[in-house]
Amino acid sequence: MKKGQNCPFFAMVRWKSQWKGGLKAGVVIRNKKDAPGRKRGIPISIFLDWVEELVVAIVLIAAVFTFCFRIITVSGTSMVPNYANGDRILMINRFTAPQQGDVVVIINVLDDPIIKRVIATQGQTVDFDYEKKAVLVDGQPVDETAFGLENGITEYPYASFQLLEFPQTVPEGCIFVLGDNRAVSEDSRYQVVGMIDQRDVLGKALFHVFPLHRIGPAR
Repeated sequence: MKKGQNCPFFAMVRWKSQWKGGLKAGVVIRNKKDAPGRKRGIPISIFLDWVEELVVAIVLIAAVFTFCFRIITVSGTSMVPNYANGDRILMINRFTAPQQGDVVVIINVLDDPIIKRVIATQGQTVDFDYEKKAVLVDGQPVDETAFGLENGITEYPYASFQLLEFPQTVPEGCIFVLGDNRAVSEDSRYQVVGMIDQRDVLGKALFHVFPLHRIGPAR
């Protein structure tokens, strides 16, 4: 037997030495974040990139809806049956001249903005044939079925507002507008509204967004 081979003291020293070496090696070789089964979190730089992209997207959307589009709530019944009170439409801000048939939002005419349909543009002559209940533009009846309406819906107005005298030629830079519900609409037939300066056209109806069963392109 070699000296100290079976001595409990030396055996204890060897065991403690191995234990310390193993512990030290564990600290050096293995790191907590590399431990098996431990999930690694999202790096803070990636998270900040996501936040930055989200903020930029929100700002862009806000800018688009400020300068290009708006959601407008219809007030009143002058555009029935196409637009009822409380309906919401997506409006695009005016960048081009309004055309016949466009549904436009108008400001600076009455106390509140109004929504009407363009019937005639600059240089065109407007008149009414009350026997046939028709609107005439340059002597021709307007086909209102193209607007989702029936022909023969324009009767002589009995409102208390003073009427313009017809025929009328639309001045340069102006439009002539009517409501789809002619019986109740305050529009270009009346002196209180008259011909609309195109600069007072806020925008054009683009999309019907509410109520849900009427979602679709504006008509």
